[in-house]
Amino acid sequence: MDKKTERLVNVARMYYEQDRTQSEIADRYGISRPMVSKLLKEARDRGIVTIRINAPKGESGGTPSLMELVGRCFGIYDGVAVPGGPNDQTTNEAVAEAAISYLSELGGASLGIGWGHIIGDVVKHMEQKAKLVPIGTFVCPLIGNGGVGLKNYHSNELVRSIAEHSGAQPRFIYSPACVLSEQELKLTRELDSYHEIYHVWEKLDVALVNIGNFPSVPDFASEARYGDLLIRQKAVGRILNYFMDSQGHIIRSDTDYAIQIPLELLTRTRHVVGICSANTSPKAFRAALKTGYLKHFIAPEHVVREALE
Repeated sequence: MDKKTERLVNVARMYYEQDRTQSEIADRYGISRPMVSKLLKEARDRGIVTIRINAPKGESGGTPSLMELVGRCFGIYDGVAVPGGPNDQTTNEAVAEAAISYLSELGGASLGIGWGHIIGDVVKHMEQKAKLVPIGTFVCPLIGNGGVGLKNYHSNELVRSIAEHSGAQPRFIYSPACVLSEQELKLTRELDSYHEIYHVWEKLDVALVNIGNFPSVPDFASEARYGDLLIRQKAVGRILNYFMDSQGHIIRSDTDYAIQIPLELLTRTRHVVGICSANTSPKAFRAALKTGYLKHFIAPEHVVREALE
């Protein structure tokens, strides 16, 4: 057995048979947690890992791990199912801490971020760190600024704070999250400032996108953008400010004048990480995994388990 295969076998045994976490395995080998995920995937692809690895002695069937079940159902093998706390606040704090660690380990020169309550928690926890959090060389928003008086929906403020506490260079977006007409949308996209942020989006390594419910709070003029289309097409959730149905299909509208990273650029981003809070509905999380845009996720364990049921 060559050394590479031997390591794949050892990593698989530690994860599936010894119930070691990916972080523990990463510490053991001096590698990143995402690299452990890649090794486990390679072990599966090469047939080193089979259902027998999961089967306890004396039983005919196996008990796959939660991550393995997500991979089988949605094709996403990289992520963190965060154990819940005694209440939503402590669970969200744990999700925020997991996100900071995950982003630091992913690496990449450029990070784009969405908005919302849980991403605001991530930023708040970064602000509390004694040392700079290494997340890349620059950070930018993925969506325009909200018109509500909530810090978590002011994209540029989130980016400014992340830059201050990571040492990354900020790139800002000078636009609201939604404009009022097709003409205003066209004019916005013709601005030099929009061209600049668009070129930043083209080169992203990592995108942290929020997974939310429908209806969403704040609503962000969804009725003006969609009329009753979201109701008729049975929207269940959203990623960024794109709404989706239960099958993960993005709902399109001719009057949707939102300013956010185009989906074709999100598809080209190497690492798209979906994150959700303790009150995200399992059906919204499940739909987000079905969209095909996410390559990683960070979510409370109870949301993940219920989405699989």
